Amino acid sequence: MQHWKRTTEIANRLFEQGELVDARELYLQALALAQVLFERWHDADEAVAACVIAHHNLADLHLRLNQPQESAEYLCAIHQRLLQSAQDPRLAPRLREAALRHSSKTYTELLSFISEYGQYPRTERLLYRHEPQPALHAGQESTAPSALRYGIQ
Repeated sequence: MQHWKRTTEIANRLFEQGELVDARELYLQALALAQVLFERWHDADEAVAACVIAHHNLADLHLRLNQPQESAEYLCAIHQRLLQSAQDPRLAPRLREAALRHSSKTYTELLSFISEYGQYPRTERLLYRHEPQPALHAGQESTAPSALRYGIQ
């Protein structure tokens, strides 16, 4: 956990200084660490939080690079992973519970992202269960009523 924290802190400083390529490399390292240790950390909340933070840091970085589709991919990836983890009977109950608790934050972040940047293919698949909402694509206003159905694919 300490290595993940140090790597993330250094990446955050680089991000703040505008050194985005170097920050991205360290954010990717932090994500890899969080994913490898996801089921191994003794504190389930810390394990899930590290994974969420790592994904969200990369999403923020891609927004700074004006790459919202890549950002959407990271936001969807962590939300989907948490939903799948919450339902995975082979995982420890405390990890499943932590994943479910944190999924409310990832869901809120996804909705916030969509309201600002619009829909992307993966957000549609994740939130709308393969039923596209054409009026919700990036840069368009919705004229249809909202039909969010929360779930994984």
